[in-house]
Amino acid sequence: MPRFKLTIEYAGTRYSGWQIQKNAKTIQGEIDRAVRTITGRKDFELYGSGRTDAGVHAAGQVAHLDVSTNLPAEPLRRRLNDELPADINILAAEQVPHRFHARHDAVGRRYVYQIARRRTAFSKTFVWWVKEPLDVGRMRAAAGAFVGMKDFKSFADTDDDGEGTRSTMVLVDRLDVVEQGALVLVAIEGSHFLWKMVRRIIGVLVEIGRGGLDADVAGQLMRDESSTPAKLTAPPSGLFLDRVYYKNDRRDASIRAITPLD
Repeated sequence: MPRFKLTIEYAGTRYSGWQIQKNAKTIQGEIDRAVRTITGRKDFELYGSGRTDAGVHAAGQVAHLDVSTNLPAEPLRRRLNDELPADINILAAEQVPHRFHARHDAVGRRYVYQIARRRTAFSKTFVWWVKEPLDVGRMRAAAGAFVGMKDFKSFADTDDDGEGTRSTMVLVDRLDVVEQGALVLVAIEGSHFLWKMVRRIIGVLVEIGRGGLDADVAGQLMRDESSTPAKLTAPPSGLFLDRVYYKNDRRDASIRAITPLD
C-alpha cells in the first residue's frame, strides 16, 4: 500500500477544525470522504501533522495518506481536488517511504496571525480587526519573552487530543511582529504548540500593543501561573498554519500575508 505526503491549504471558517468528529464538519472528514469516493476504499489511514482548531486556517498543513490505489500522486491529487469543496485544496502530493510520518517526523511548525488595522469587507474571516491603535514597537519588545525553551503553562488549555498529559515546555525558535500595509503579522515558529497557546500569545501581545498591559508583563506571565492569557485569547479567524518543517527543509525567514489587504 503506497504512502502519499499531502500538502494542504484550507479556509477553516466553515469547519470544526482538522480532526474528524462525530456530527461535525471537519477538514480531515472532508478529505476522508473524497478518498473513499475516488478509491472506493474504506481501509486507509489519513494522518495530519497536527490539528487546527475550529475556524483556524492553513496555508501548508501536511498529512500522510496510506491507501491502496493504482493512481500516481499527481492524478490522485487532481481527482481528490475535484471531490473536495472549494475551501479545501491539496497543493501537492508525492509518494514517500513508509517511514515518513506527517506528525512524528515534523521538526518545526510556523503559524502566522493576521491582525487588521482597518475594517474590511472581504477578509474579515481571515483577520482579527483591532479597532484601537497598536504600538508595534511595544509588541516587539514583549515578543522576546516567549522565545527559547519555556514553560507555557499559563498559555495552554486542557490537552484533549487523546495522548494524555503533555509537558507544557515548548521551544519557540522565533517570534516576529511585522507591519505589512493595513496588517500587523505575527509569525511564531517552534518545535510544536500547545492547544490555544498561539492564540493566547497573540492576545497578550495585542493587549500590550493597545496599552492595556505593560510590555514587561509578558515575562511575568511566563514566570507565574496566571489566568490572564486565557481571558485574552485571540479569535481563530486570523490564525494560519503556515508551514510544517521536516528534516533538511529550508526555513524561509521571510513573512508574508496570506490574504493581503493592500
